[in-house]
Amino acid sequence: MDIAIVGTGYVGLTTGACIATLGHVVTCIDIDKAKIAGLEQGKLPLYETGLDELVTSERRSGRLRFTADLAAGVRGAGIVFVSVGTPPDLRGDVDLSYVRKAADDIAPHLSKGAVLVLKSTVPAGTARQIKRQISALGRNNPVASNPEFLREGSAVADFFNPDRIVVGADEPAAARSLASLYAPFEKHGVPVVVTSTVDAELAKYASNAFLALKIGFINEVADLCEQTGADVASVAACVGHDKRIGSAFLAPGPGFGGSCFPKDTRAFIATGRRFGANQTLVESLIRSNELRKRKLAVRILDHLAGGSVVAVLGTAFKAGTDDMREAAALTIVPLLQQQGVKVKAHDPQCRTVGAKMLPAVSWHDDPYAAVADADAVVVLTEWPDYRTLDWRRIAASMRGRMLFDYRNLLEASAVATHGLRYIGLGRPVSQPPAAAKNGSASTAGDWHDIAAAPY
Repeated sequence: MDIAIVGTGYVGLTTGACIATLGHVVTCIDIDKAKIAGLEQGKLPLYETGLDELVTSERRSGRLRFTADLAAGVRGAGIVFVSVGTPPDLRGDVDLSYVRKAADDIAPHLSKGAVLVLKSTVPAGTARQIKRQISALGRNNPVASNPEFLREGSAVADFFNPDRIVVGADEPAAARSLASLYAPFEKHGVPVVVTSTVDAELAKYASNAFLALKIGFINEVADLCEQTGADVASVAACVGHDKRIGSAFLAPGPGFGGSCFPKDTRAFIATGRRFGANQTLVESLIRSNELRKRKLAVRILDHLAGGSVVAVLGTAFKAGTDDMREAAALTIVPLLQQQGVKVKAHDPQCRTVGAKMLPAVSWHDDPYAAVADADAVVVLTEWPDYRTLDWRRIAASMRGRMLFDYRNLLEASAVATHGLRYIGLGRPVSQPPAAAKNGSASTAGDWHDIAAAPY
């Protein structure tokens, strides 16, 4: 089958490369000629674990092609995916102008019987709106919804190992076409849920909202653990063994970010208001998620004085990606700087984008250079490389003693052995042994003050 994908962002490029491995010929289309030229030369516009290798392989095989010529790319395709941006508008609702523009541009070039599929995340009812839109242009092609459930950082693995595939189709022809595309997955036991376009569109938002609620819930549980002396890891393990709940998304952190959860939860709220069915749980979640980032910045400031130096390890919103959209670093770092704190940073993938988004930060290619002479180190992204850093070496190069592990990535007792004062999330504070290096006490006060500080 010939497949066309309009939009070569995170979703479009990943989907295109993965579908090509199934044996289809996929043409990825984008109006950005510079981006297309780069892709033709093997230069990806984003970092996603495993995607570079996959694109290179499928491009060399001839199954994955790139073009800025929309008419040529769409012509003859049996399925045309729309994977363009759906940014939030000023009210938090979804700006569908890119989707509508793509539909207008695609419609004249659709082959008879070709299915136009919305891969972009869109509000309930959008596919039916687009159907009416292209019908007004004289095209009677079916329009379907096929939401993606890919996690940034593991999108390639998620594509090939989905929990389910959702096919939203109001016409039998669209359902048959997409069912044929995903037949290899169904053959291997993956549920292919065929439903209406409205159901599929709403399912995407409901899924992301529910997962975001799990993150917000475990963050509040972590706060309670800190006050009661419990360990959130143990609590989450006990809770996660319940099959009705599951263990995924039960790790505390500095609040959710990225391109999906913040945007999709706001859009979910906006949809609820538009239809008179307010989503009050999600409204509360968004407020608490933003407040959490600010509280964790204050937690750092409580132990430092103006003029201190803080090293931030990880600025991406999560590991496996160079995406910094709505990352915790974008809230925490400016709040530290406003109080006179100098910030140094390292991220294995985000230096280029980070230098633009946080220009007042001192960026380093080496994590050991970033932590040198720092009064405190903050782990903000759960990059596996940070787990294996030489913390003895880090402790020896620091000026202060504070380590804030906002991903609970490290073994607290092992870090404390090297003389660092470990503060994680929902875990007891770990203090270094009495023999720890002298002359580098925190500017916030003595040991008693730190251990007794409310978190």
